[in-house]
Amino acid sequence: MSTPIRKRPASRIVLIIAIVIAALVVIAFGGLYLLQREARARVEAVLAPIGTAAQIHVAFWLTSVELTDVRLKPPPNWPTADMLRAQRITITPDLRALLSHHVHVREIHVSDFTMTVLRRQNGSVEILPNLRREMEAASGASSAASSASATSTSTDLPTEKQIDHIVLDRGSFVFYDRSVSNPPWRVTVSDASARVDDVHLPALDEPTHVSVTGALKGPAHTGHVSFDGTIRIASKDSQTHTTLRGIDITMLDPYLLKKAGAKANVTGGTLDLDLTSTVRGYRLHAPGVVTLHQLQLAESSDPLDSFLSIPTRAAIAALKSHKGDITLHFVLDGDLHDPKFRLNDNLMTELRAGFAKALGVSAQGVAQGAGQTAKGIADALRNLFGASPQPAATPPKK
Repeated sequence: MSTPIRKRPASRIVLIIAIVIAALVVIAFGGLYLLQREARARVEAVLAPIGTAAQIHVAFWLTSVELTDVRLKPPPNWPTADMLRAQRITITPDLRALLSHHVHVREIHVSDFTMTVLRRQNGSVEILPNLRREMEAASGASSAASSASATSTSTDLPTEKQIDHIVLDRGSFVFYDRSVSNPPWRVTVSDASARVDDVHLPALDEPTHVSVTGALKGPAHTGHVSFDGTIRIASKDSQTHTTLRGIDITMLDPYLLKKAGAKANVTGGTLDLDLTSTVRGYRLHAPGVVTLHQLQLAESSDPLDSFLSIPTRAAIAALKSHKGDITLHFVLDGDLHDPKFRLNDNLMTELRAGFAKALGVSAQGVAQGAGQTAKGIADALRNLFGASPQPAATPPKK
């Protein structure tokens, strides 16, 4: 009779332990649910001023945050309706940092994307400007809240943020360049992938590694583009290498042809480029090599036609002897703070000189070609006003 009496307290203890464990499990899961809601709320707060996402999914154990059908709005006078469109963005946070109220993101993975990049008339390049400004504003708000009260319970993001890796794949970069034409010249790098490592916000004073690859589809050929290097974003110091292979020359019309004053009709050819660029203290040093393959120019009898300051007829004749392949070496040097320094203009000056040298045309020959062009302009103006060209003067008879 005593045995059942002894077992009752034991069974009660087991029951109490089970209830406690169940309560702890409920509390733990409730805490995870609250953390999920907070993580989702933080993402929505950052995204709301600049864009939308069809869905925001936070993994149960907070191992990832996934956004689908993401669209980021552009600033005024942007050439497209979105700065960025992505089918999926996955953010992988550092859970330990999250629990200690630090922002450390192990990886941001962007897939199936289209990103627009704008080069303004002054040459400055804009990449996701609204997102950058929003993050700077969030950092400023967080700093102000921390200064106002050491015991503040503000939910603003911490000032310091670290992102180990940003990976983009299966996408396109669409470049609009207002510095060479209006409306802006458009170049699309498709089948693109990119990687950015070691981003420290908001200072951006640590070395950040950047690499980009993609394809440039022209009317006759599909070329390949690659960019790799290290950049200190805050100071603009950088060491980078750019490679172009098999690019249709006509795709670079405003840079290589119009900018150089070319009036010749380019009917074919591809371009290879290797450019190593170093920037230190806003001082640029960039040696490079351009190779033009199978360059073809349409025949012309018009003295106004020229290619890189050389009369078209002379250029065609010289190209035939080179079998259409020309290699040009150049070096770009300049102070990026100097308003008189224009990268495009300096490149064209180097290419003109290199093209003339590669074709074996002397400086005198180029000058004579320029004189023929000037004469052609004068004759055209005379014809426009109904006057015939002046005959050459004949020496007086002795």
